[in-house]
Amino acid sequence: MSFPLQGVRVLELGQIIAGTYGNQVLSDLGAEVIKVEAPEGDLGRIPSVAPYRGLSALFLTFNRNKKSIVINLKTEPGREVFYGLVKVSDVVVDNFRPGVLERLRVDYETLSRINPRIIQCSVTGFGAAGAYKDYPALDLIIQAISGHMAITGEPGRPPVRVGIPLADMSGGIYSCKGILAALYARERTGRGQRVEVSMFDAMLNLLSYIATLWLTDGVLPKPPGSAHEYTVPWQAFETKDGHIVVATRQEGFWKKLCGVLTEPGLAEDPRFATNAGRIANREALVPRLEKIFRARTVADWLERLRAAEVPAAPVNNLDGAFAEPPVAEREMIVEYVHPDVGRVRLPGNPIKMSSIPATPSQPAPRLGEHTDAVLSELLSLSMDKIADLRRQGAIK
Repeated sequence: MSFPLQGVRVLELGQIIAGTYGNQVLSDLGAEVIKVEAPEGDLGRIPSVAPYRGLSALFLTFNRNKKSIVINLKTEPGREVFYGLVKVSDVVVDNFRPGVLERLRVDYETLSRINPRIIQCSVTGFGAAGAYKDYPALDLIIQAISGHMAITGEPGRPPVRVGIPLADMSGGIYSCKGILAALYARERTGRGQRVEVSMFDAMLNLLSYIATLWLTDGVLPKPPGSAHEYTVPWQAFETKDGHIVVATRQEGFWKKLCGVLTEPGLAEDPRFATNAGRIANREALVPRLEKIFRARTVADWLERLRAAEVPAAPVNNLDGAFAEPPVAEREMIVEYVHPDVGRVRLPGNPIKMSSIPATPSQPAPRLGEHTDAVLSELLSLSMDKIADLRRQGAIK
């Protein structure tokens, strides 16, 4: 069996998360990803960020399966080496600030003259042009300005960000989709194209139906905590030893829940007979449910609720999440042995395909680890030529 992207070569100029995560997904699907780093390396290598045994867990996560070469694109010999790699590659990805590609002379106009089939993808904060093009686009900034922090957290409490760097990762998610679409289009046209993903755009898109209500009807949402604006009960409840969530989207689930709770008069109360009624009487219903749920443990409630086919789940931390049966069943933990830190275990590929026997998991590369091998194999450069480029400061 072969991987679906076997034979696709990606040159990654991206750093940290936004310019790397999408390529890690592509590598899981079989693409060869060559990480082209500046002499100082990807900023994601900084060991104080998610520190793990002297390295960064961030880098160890988002750069598995990749090769690292060091090219100084600020030098003419370095650019010539890069141009040589562009000739034998399919995709170039970056998350530079607008204008950097042009200054380095690695923009799409330049690269497409070298290789008309090249696909060049940029992940930006607010777009390559426009009023905000030069604004800093850190994950926290994008989460805040896109509206996500205003609808995350508990009512009446200060705004909070999503617990993962969702804005950064959204750049990777959408860049991966754009690259796959461009590869498919190239099969028909024979030509590459430029793809650009704005993290701000991506986060606006992820607002989904909440944004539709605002744009169409002027409805400004409020942070609901774990609750739902349009379904009651649909939230977390405290138990004797933790929290569980219950979701009763259909009326049938509400009736089943009442059967489990055995609270006298609850099922018969006309105020709670319909979801519309439960929404209108949320303040009367939820405190009653909170009192009931505090009487038993998480395990006790889950056994009862699942037996009655009521949608429910524990509020897991990561120890609980990665102990759930689907993790092993779907091979969602992969590992590799890194030469500096030893065994690294990390989340696997969620995309399951019949052509993919298992998630590939090769160690995140040391800085410049594959420079000589890539240049000799792909560009047929001799060791003397490589040594000469190193003396010129073009590679490392």
